[in-house]
Amino acid sequence: MAELIPHPFGSLIKRMFTELETEQSIFDFPEKKFFCGLSGKDYSVKFHGKNSSSSLGPASGPQTQMAQNIVLSWLGGSRIMELKTVQILDELEIPRPCIDMQTVGYNVEWSQELRIEQSLHEYVKGAMLIEILQASGKLDLAQNFGDVLYDMSVGYDLAGIQSDKVRRFIESMLDATEVVEHYRKQIPDQFRQFRKLDFQTKLSDTLTLSTFHGCPPEEIEKIIDYLFREHGLNCIIKLNPTLLGKERVHNLLNEIMGYTDVHVPDEAFENDASWEQAQGFVERLGKTAKTLGLGFGVKFNNTLIVENHRDFFPDSEKVMYLSGTPLHVLGINLVQQFREKFGDQFPISFSAGIDKTNFADAVALGLTPITVCSDLLKVGGYSRSSAYYKELNSRMDKLGVNDIESYILKAYGNAEQALENIGLGVGNVSGPEAKIADACRKTLVNGGELRKVSGNELFSRWLSETTLLNTKTYLDEVRTNARYGLEKNSNPPRKVGTMLELFDCLTCDKCIPVCPNDANFALKIPPGITEILEFEKNKSGWSVKSRDTLKLEKKYQIANFADFCNECGNCDIFCPEDGGPYLLKPRFFGSMESFQTFTNRDGFFLEHSTETVFGRFDGKEYRVTFTGKSVNYSGPDFDIKFSKDDPENTIYGEGKSRVSLLNYEIMQMMKTAISDTGSGSYVSVTQ
Repeated sequence: MAELIPHPFGSLIKRMFTELETEQSIFDFPEKKFFCGLSGKDYSVKFHGKNSSSSLGPASGPQTQMAQNIVLSWLGGSRIMELKTVQILDELEIPRPCIDMQTVGYNVEWSQELRIEQSLHEYVKGAMLIEILQASGKLDLAQNFGDVLYDMSVGYDLAGIQSDKVRRFIESMLDATEVVEHYRKQIPDQFRQFRKLDFQTKLSDTLTLSTFHGCPPEEIEKIIDYLFREHGLNCIIKLNPTLLGKERVHNLLNEIMGYTDVHVPDEAFENDASWEQAQGFVERLGKTAKTLGLGFGVKFNNTLIVENHRDFFPDSEKVMYLSGTPLHVLGINLVQQFREKFGDQFPISFSAGIDKTNFADAVALGLTPITVCSDLLKVGGYSRSSAYYKELNSRMDKLGVNDIESYILKAYGNAEQALENIGLGVGNVSGPEAKIADACRKTLVNGGELRKVSGNELFSRWLSETTLLNTKTYLDEVRTNARYGLEKNSNPPRKVGTMLELFDCLTCDKCIPVCPNDANFALKIPPGITEILEFEKNKSGWSVKSRDTLKLEKKYQIANFADFCNECGNCDIFCPEDGGPYLLKPRFFGSMESFQTFTNRDGFFLEHSTETVFGRFDGKEYRVTFTGKSVNYSGPDFDIKFSKDDPENTIYGEGKSRVSLLNYEIMQMMKTAISDTGSGSYVSVTQ
């Protein structure tokens, strides 16, 4: 099964609060790792004139395609959500596995995996869940950390974006009242107080354009012009690393960083927009945006198309898309190249190899939003982003600043030079300006409110010039930094050489947080030994043919929720054992429909209303129904009944020859773990 199935809104709410109360976590994200802001720090930034409590966000990708993913991003401290790109072709066959994070990042997954209407509903559900969490008072949320922005993304060509399907999506993002009211009614009675919330209905009026690799520059310009004029959207264009040109990409990627086995096809440079073409449409679109009173900027950068030289993806995939660490160097080079041409005229969004070490540097460059994907797919998942703030806080504390603007001015020691560059150098001015410049320098040293001292107009020029200088400073540092090279990024996660089985593993817990959809979870089956009886039918009834045991040694087991698993393969990458948790661990389906549809995958469905467990083992289906102490167990060639407490002496029914109770015992364990332990899993709250 590789098809994502959205979860009922009411069940998500129940799961969210039940788990928080009983497990001190939300969607398997431990509460102790939430980042809810700090009262003494102001991370707020402006994005298209709107306030966001932080510049950090998930990039358009696996972390923003389902409601629970959006909540998980928010719990990690993200405040600008770049929602996953939607397009008219919303029933694509995506190869599996599709994500390779063994060293740097590669993927062959480039579009939403839900229907457009489903995507809209997931985005609204995610936003409503966040508002419900904020209103609940259950989280220790800093007062200045509550502003969240949602940035939609569409692709990939003008015809598709002009289609009725995509147009309706955009209009619904601008006014989601109908969808909000639909889900307001689904808030469970036990949480009825949240039905009165004034939920956000204008979910987004900003858009980041994602285009095909090779999209003609004139097409890009037409798309943005259409989005400006037809929908009144503030727009960002996501640009490709190929803008650097073939020689520079080769020099940086292959020669300086040492990724000699990575080859960018010549066609990528021939088909993508050139730097000269990009300059042209940026200038023209910037003028259009100004005339219309809309925001406009660029994003660096998209993934880099490369030849598929590895054996991870199916042979059918001739190319793949590079992300992660090496992309950071390419992206920063593009930021500098762009600012050399345009200065600080256009805002820049950034997504290229961001991690806990360089997030604070990206903040110092005045980039907004700063979005992440690859790093959040590594061990720890969404919780990794709290380390971004730890590093940023450390740098801010060393500089004695508490807000982002002051941090930008002081981050690299360029504020003094910036004053000189804007004409306020020592000895360059006199009178009132000299006094202001002197006050700015003193405040830099002694601390204080720099904006208040300098005044808004001067401060804006000063800050702008500092971001340009900071970009040059950081580029010099990052260009040859060994941490981005092959040598530091060539060791895959360790494997121990053993094969996963249905039960018991190293239980390292890596597979749970690395799943962006929260498909893997802990199954509360206590360790112990269970006797397994095998019965043989004879003339007088049934008798025990053999006795065996099933031994579980771990304190809990790992399971998979099929509805959220798109078989991307990421958990297999980080699992020390072979085989893949998503393939070999107990798989639970969220509905009878999905259990019956995806018959190519073994697994279980629990029908709570009838106390029935449906199971599939090696493609064969079984059913267990519990009625008090009585059990009805049926399979491909048998239908038997017995007492749960004494099957040996109470068994009766029909069957061809022998019947083992192994699958029955496993199915009973599944039911007990889900229904009888107070579990807050998706399966236990699905009705």
